[in-house]
Amino acid sequence: MGLILKQLRAGRDFAAADKIATSMANFIYIIGDDETRECLLVDPAWDVAGVLNCVESEGLRLSGVLVTHYHPDHVGGNMFGHGIEGLAELLAKQPVRIHVNEHEGEGIKTVTGVSENDLERHAAGDVVRVGSIDITLMHTPGHTPGSQCFLVGSNLVSGDTLFIGGCGRVDLPGSDPEQMYYSLTRSLARLPDETRLYPGHDYAARPVSTIGDEMRENYYLKVPTLADWMRLMNRP
Repeated sequence: MGLILKQLRAGRDFAAADKIATSMANFIYIIGDDETRECLLVDPAWDVAGVLNCVESEGLRLSGVLVTHYHPDHVGGNMFGHGIEGLAELLAKQPVRIHVNEHEGEGIKTVTGVSENDLERHAAGDVVRVGSIDITLMHTPGHTPGSQCFLVGSNLVSGDTLFIGGCGRVDLPGSDPEQMYYSLTRSLARLPDETRLYPGHDYAARPVSTIGDEMRENYYLKVPTLADWMRLMNRP
Protein backbone atom coordinates (compact mmCIF):
# COMPACT_ATOMS: atom_id res chain seq x y z
CA MET A 1 0.00 0.00 0.00
CA GLY A 2 3.07 2.29 -0.10
CA LEU A 3 3.00 2.81 3.66
CA ILE A 4 6.00 4.11 5.56
CA LEU A 5 5.81 3.46 9.30
CA LYS A 6 9.06 4.17 11.11
CA GLN A 7 9.54 3.89 14.87
CA LEU A 8 12.00 6.32 16.51
CA ARG A 9 13.16 5.95 20.12
CA ALA A 10 14.21 8.75 22.47
CA GLY A 11 17.84 8.38 23.48
CA ARG A 12 18.70 6.31 20.43
CA ASP A 13 17.35 7.97 17.27
CA PHE A 14 17.07 11.47 18.77
CA ALA A 15 17.85 13.22 22.09
CA ALA A 16 20.81 10.88 22.59
CA ALA A 17 22.46 13.23 25.09
CA ASP A 18 19.32 13.79 27.16
CA LYS A 19 19.32 11.38 30.10
CA ILE A 20 15.70 12.14 31.01
CA ALA A 21 14.52 11.54 27.44
CA THR A 22 16.46 8.30 27.36
CA SER A 23 14.91 7.10 30.62
CA MET A 24 11.39 8.06 29.51
CA ALA A 25 11.89 5.87 26.41
CA ASN A 26 9.27 7.62 24.27
CA PHE A 27 8.57 6.36 20.78
CA ILE A 28 7.88 8.87 18.01
CA TYR A 29 6.50 7.64 14.70
CA ILE A 30 6.82 8.70 11.09
CA ILE A 31 3.78 7.72 9.02
CA GLY A 32 4.11 8.43 5.33
CA ASP A 33 3.42 7.55 1.72
CA ASP A 34 6.33 5.95 -0.12
CA GLU A 35 5.15 7.33 -3.46
CA THR A 36 4.44 10.97 -2.62
CA ARG A 37 7.14 11.10 0.14
CA GLU A 38 4.73 13.04 2.34
CA CYS A 39 4.60 12.20 6.05
CA LEU A 40 3.10 12.96 9.44
CA LEU A 41 4.85 12.80 12.82
CA VAL A 42 3.22 11.21 15.85
CA ASP A 43 4.01 12.93 19.18
CA PRO A 44 7.20 14.86 18.28
CA ALA A 45 8.95 15.89 21.50
CA TRP A 46 12.29 16.11 23.33
CA ASP A 47 14.55 16.96 20.37
CA VAL A 48 12.73 18.70 17.54
CA ALA A 49 15.82 19.24 15.39
CA GLY A 50 16.82 15.61 15.82
CA VAL A 51 13.37 14.34 14.87
CA LEU A 52 13.22 16.61 11.81
CA ASN A 53 16.64 15.32 10.82
CA CYS A 54 15.20 11.80 10.88
CA VAL A 55 12.41 12.94 8.54
CA GLU A 56 14.90 14.59 6.22
CA SER A 57 17.21 11.57 6.21
CA GLU A 58 14.31 9.46 4.93
CA GLY A 59 13.78 11.89 2.06
CA LEU A 60 10.33 12.82 3.34
CA ARG A 61 8.31 16.04 3.50
CA LEU A 62 6.49 16.78 6.74
CA SER A 63 2.87 17.88 6.26
CA GLY A 64 1.39 17.57 9.74
CA VAL A 65 1.45 16.18 13.26
CA LEU A 66 -0.74 13.59 14.96
CA VAL A 67 -1.06 13.85 18.75
CA THR A 68 -2.06 10.90 20.95
CA HIS A 69 -2.53 13.02 24.12
CA TYR A 70 -1.40 16.18 25.85
CA HIS A 71 1.25 14.99 28.32
CA PRO A 72 4.54 16.92 27.99
CA ASP A 73 6.67 13.88 27.17
CA HIS A 74 4.57 13.53 24.00
CA VAL A 75 3.97 17.17 22.99
CA GLY A 76 6.48 19.27 24.93
CA GLY A 77 6.08 21.61 27.86
CA ASN A 78 7.12 21.47 31.51
CA MET A 79 7.36 18.15 33.32
CA PHE A 80 8.38 18.37 36.99
CA GLY A 81 10.47 21.44 36.27
CA HIS A 82 12.14 19.97 33.21
CA GLY A 83 11.45 21.84 29.97
CA ILE A 84 10.73 19.56 27.01
CA GLU A 85 10.78 20.65 23.39
CA GLY A 86 7.70 19.79 21.39
CA LEU A 87 4.93 21.24 19.28
CA ALA A 88 5.75 24.91 19.82
CA GLU A 89 9.38 24.44 18.81
CA LEU A 90 8.41 22.32 15.82
CA LEU A 91 5.95 24.94 14.55
CA ALA A 92 8.64 27.60 14.84
CA LYS A 93 10.78 25.56 12.45
CA GLN A 94 8.09 24.12 10.21
CA PRO A 95 4.48 25.35 10.49
CA VAL A 96 2.09 22.43 9.99
CA ARG A 97 -1.36 21.44 11.21
CA ILE A 98 -1.66 19.56 14.51
CA HIS A 99 -4.36 16.88 14.51
CA VAL A 100 -5.90 16.36 17.96
CA ASN A 101 -9.03 14.80 19.39
CA GLU A 102 -11.76 17.33 20.06
CA HIS A 103 -11.59 16.59 23.81
CA GLU A 104 -7.82 17.18 23.99
CA GLY A 105 -7.47 20.60 22.39
CA GLU A 106 -7.61 22.69 25.55
CA GLY A 107 -5.05 20.49 27.26
CA ILE A 108 -2.72 20.74 24.27
CA LYS A 109 -2.93 24.53 24.26
CA THR A 110 -2.38 24.79 28.01
CA VAL A 111 0.63 22.46 28.10
CA THR A 112 2.40 23.60 24.92
CA GLY A 113 1.29 27.20 24.34
CA VAL A 114 0.22 26.58 20.76
CA SER A 115 -2.88 28.44 19.55
CA GLU A 116 -6.29 27.28 18.42
CA ASN A 117 -5.32 28.25 14.87
CA ASP A 118 -2.58 25.60 14.98
CA LEU A 119 -5.02 22.80 15.81
CA GLU A 120 -7.33 20.68 13.74
CA ARG A 121 -9.82 19.08 16.11
CA HIS A 122 -11.25 15.68 15.23
CA ALA A 123 -14.08 13.44 16.33
CA ALA A 124 -13.80 9.70 16.86
CA GLY A 125 -13.57 7.86 13.56
CA ASP A 126 -12.27 10.77 11.52
CA VAL A 127 -9.74 9.92 8.83
CA VAL A 128 -6.58 11.90 8.16
CA ARG A 129 -4.89 11.26 4.83
CA VAL A 130 -1.17 11.51 4.11
CA GLY A 131 -0.55 11.03 0.41
CA SER A 132 -2.79 8.07 -0.42
CA ILE A 133 -2.58 6.58 3.08
CA ASP A 134 -5.68 6.75 5.29
CA ILE A 135 -5.21 7.02 9.06
CA THR A 136 -8.31 6.36 11.19
CA LEU A 137 -8.44 8.24 14.48
CA MET A 138 -9.71 6.03 17.32
CA HIS A 139 -10.85 7.95 20.41
CA THR A 140 -9.62 5.91 23.39
CA PRO A 141 -10.23 7.98 26.55
CA GLY A 142 -8.96 6.87 29.92
CA HIS A 143 -5.35 7.99 30.21
CA THR A 144 -6.59 11.47 29.25
CA PRO A 145 -10.04 12.60 28.06
CA GLY A 146 -8.99 12.92 24.44
CA SER A 147 -6.45 10.14 24.11
CA GLN A 148 -6.48 8.68 20.62
CA CYS A 149 -4.84 5.84 18.72
CA PHE A 150 -4.08 5.73 15.00
CA LEU A 151 -5.11 2.78 12.84
CA VAL A 152 -3.17 2.57 9.59
CA GLY A 153 -4.09 -0.52 7.60
CA SER A 154 -3.25 -3.41 9.92
CA ASN A 155 -1.09 -1.25 12.21
CA LEU A 156 -2.11 0.51 15.45
CA VAL A 157 -0.09 3.36 16.96
CA SER A 158 -1.45 3.29 20.49
CA GLY A 159 0.22 6.12 22.42
CA ASP A 160 -0.23 5.65 26.16
CA THR A 161 -3.52 3.76 25.90
CA LEU A 162 -2.12 0.27 25.33
CA PHE A 163 1.44 -0.85 25.98
CA ILE A 164 3.09 -4.18 25.36
CA GLY A 165 2.16 -6.02 28.54
CA GLY A 166 0.43 -3.02 30.11
CA CYS A 167 -1.72 0.06 29.68
CA GLY A 168 -1.58 3.76 30.46
CA ARG A 169 -1.93 5.15 33.98
CA VAL A 170 -5.37 6.12 35.23
CA ASP A 171 -4.35 7.92 38.43
CA LEU A 172 -3.30 11.22 36.82
CA PRO A 173 -5.35 14.43 36.51
CA GLY A 174 -7.90 13.92 33.73
CA SER A 175 -7.61 10.13 33.83
CA ASP A 176 -10.69 7.95 34.07
CA PRO A 177 -10.32 4.21 34.87
CA GLU A 178 -13.83 3.32 33.70
CA GLN A 179 -13.26 4.93 30.32
CA MET A 180 -9.91 3.16 30.04
CA TYR A 181 -11.58 -0.20 30.63
CA TYR A 182 -14.04 0.41 27.82
CA SER A 183 -11.36 1.78 25.49
CA LEU A 184 -9.37 -1.41 25.96
CA THR A 185 -12.21 -3.93 25.90
CA ARG A 186 -14.69 -2.33 23.48
CA SER A 187 -12.27 -0.72 21.03
CA LEU A 188 -8.76 -2.10 20.95
CA ALA A 189 -9.49 -5.70 21.98
CA ARG A 190 -11.90 -6.01 19.05
CA LEU A 191 -9.27 -5.27 16.43
CA PRO A 192 -8.07 -8.25 14.35
CA ASP A 193 -5.45 -10.41 16.06
CA GLU A 194 -2.92 -9.70 13.31
CA THR A 195 -3.03 -5.94 13.96
CA ARG A 196 0.53 -4.84 14.78
CA LEU A 197 0.83 -2.77 17.95
CA TYR A 198 3.21 0.21 18.11
CA PRO A 199 3.13 1.69 21.66
CA GLY A 200 4.07 5.14 22.93
CA HIS A 201 6.98 3.96 25.10
CA ASP A 202 9.67 1.29 24.99
CA TYR A 203 8.57 -0.48 28.16
CA ALA A 204 8.93 -4.11 27.09
CA ALA A 205 11.49 -6.60 25.84
CA ARG A 206 10.30 -6.00 22.27
CA PRO A 207 9.28 -2.74 20.57
CA VAL A 208 6.32 -4.09 18.55
CA SER A 209 3.61 -6.63 19.33
CA THR A 210 0.24 -7.70 17.92
CA ILE A 211 -3.26 -7.42 19.30
CA GLY A 212 -3.46 -11.22 19.28
CA ASP A 213 -0.32 -11.56 21.39
CA GLU A 214 -1.57 -8.90 23.80
CA MET A 215 -4.94 -10.62 24.13
CA ARG A 216 -3.07 -13.77 25.18
CA GLU A 217 -0.35 -12.18 27.33
CA ASN A 218 -1.47 -8.75 28.56
CA TYR A 219 -3.43 -9.08 31.80
CA TYR A 220 -5.03 -5.66 31.36
CA LEU A 221 -6.90 -6.91 28.29
CA LYS A 222 -8.24 -9.94 30.13
CA VAL A 223 -10.00 -8.42 33.14
CA PRO A 224 -13.52 -9.89 32.83
CA THR A 225 -15.72 -7.17 34.32
CA LEU A 226 -15.70 -3.46 35.04
CA ALA A 227 -16.06 -4.22 38.77
CA ASP A 228 -12.94 -6.39 38.66
CA TRP A 229 -11.13 -3.64 36.77
CA MET A 230 -12.07 -0.95 39.27
CA ARG A 231 -10.80 -3.11 42.13
CA LEU A 232 -7.55 -3.64 40.21
CA MET A 233 -7.25 0.13 39.80
CA ASN A 234 -7.98 0.61 43.54
CA ARG A 235 -11.30 2.26 42.74
CA PRO A 236 -14.09 0.59 44.78
